[in-house]
Amino acid sequence: MPTPLNNIFWNSLNGAHAHFSSGNEEAKRYSKGFSPIVGFPQIDSPNLTALKPFVDVDEQFYCGGWTGHVAEEWQLHADASMFRMVWTGAIANIDIESDSKLHQQRFPELYLRQLQSSDAQQAVDLAKLTNPGPFGMRTIELGEYLGYFDNDRLVAMSGERMQAAQFHEVSGVCTHPDYQGKGLARRLMNRIISHQLARGEIPFLHVMSHNHSAHDLYLRMGFTDDCETPVRVMSLKFR
Repeated sequence: MPTPLNNIFWNSLNGAHAHFSSGNEEAKRYSKGFSPIVGFPQIDSPNLTALKPFVDVDEQFYCGGWTGHVAEEWQLHADASMFRMVWTGAIANIDIESDSKLHQQRFPELYLRQLQSSDAQQAVDLAKLTNPGPFGMRTIELGEYLGYFDNDRLVAMSGERMQAAQFHEVSGVCTHPDYQGKGLARRLMNRIISHQLARGEIPFLHVMSHNHSAHDLYLRMGFTDDCETPVRVMSLKFR
């Protein structure tokens, strides 16, 4: 049965995030500074020609849902697949209060707060280091973003990105290598998920198919696989 998730890039760019997008009726993208993601009304046959006025030469962007021929003026940097996962867990399994107390006992030096515009550069740097997916200086404006800090250093984060109808994406999940193994990403995600559920939303996320450890974590947390879909990283070679 068709759902907004079937073409989530396009539906988000034309819905909740229309004011963050640029393009036309044949192709849209998140405006420069946000996550470099593009969408098309026909997900399996994108009109890349219509996209050309809205991307720079050599600017890399993410395009999902198709595996067809790539014309000569386009460069294909990555051709992979990702799982789209939807929350089917129970809110009763998320105990924020008890988990927070345990965290404070084990890692008192790390504190949690909402990310602000002044944290954008640190968020981009952490994303570049850990590669959770497309991320830009203004990505944290797309929804709620939370982070763990050690003094003033951002060491883990999670937030929200695409949204269509009742579906709201959990995204930007990453932890600095020096701080992995402490459950920081899971705690941040649980807070984002609980906030979404309280608003009557359905959390979903994307994870690269080869990222088995993250995929297994999300399954344990209460997400289930909705589909495995192609994803490509491309750029325009010349006009």
